[in-house]
Amino acid sequence: MDTLFQSRRNWIFDLDNTLYHPRLAIFDKIDAKMGEFIANLLNVDLPQARIVQKDYFRNHGTTLAGLMRFHDVEPHHFLDFVHDVDLSAIKPQPELAAQIEALPGEKYIFTNADAPYAQKVLARLGLDGLFTDVHDIHTTGYQPKPETSAYTSMLDSFGIAPEESAFFEDMARNLKPANQMGIATIWINNGAELGAHDHHDDHIDLTANSIEQALDTIHAMF
Repeated sequence: MDTLFQSRRNWIFDLDNTLYHPRLAIFDKIDAKMGEFIANLLNVDLPQARIVQKDYFRNHGTTLAGLMRFHDVEPHHFLDFVHDVDLSAIKPQPELAAQIEALPGEKYIFTNADAPYAQKVLARLGLDGLFTDVHDIHTTGYQPKPETSAYTSMLDSFGIAPEESAFFEDMARNLKPANQMGIATIWINNGAELGAHDHHDDHIDLTANSIEQALDTIHAMF
């Protein structure tokens, strides 16, 4: 396994529940906003909205993907609404910043959120300035992870080769396409909601309980 990671020069990170722990409940706030949006859109109560929300998430990669497909929702409006949440629970992580900065090569963000929100989260973590680029839901053409086209567009946009890249992600199902393309995969198994959904060991090269643990393990290989 050491040689697998020693050949990597591009380090790709998911954002939510990967660069910060799900116990901060940031995505819980976003989740609640999604339910509110759907309840207003469909004129249903919140329990029914949650059923719709989770069905779209499981079957279409993101709630937004289902809303766009079945209800012609305008993505910017939806994303602006659901990302308008309190991020004060996210604090600077200087040790994590040092771990990421010490990786050899370039660092990138690949998220099903949008870039403005991603930049806010990175700033709260003290990680802004460490990443070469962000590939967000807009730049995937609204094809979310785990759609194969999202990974293809990400690699093309960054101009990187899969066999020189590694991907950190809390959702196990999002690692399958990356693995099939030759990207080294790291599952951050930290208890995120549905993080273990559609989990298959043969698509995962390294498992860790936190991003810090994963980075410690990788640094020890060099």
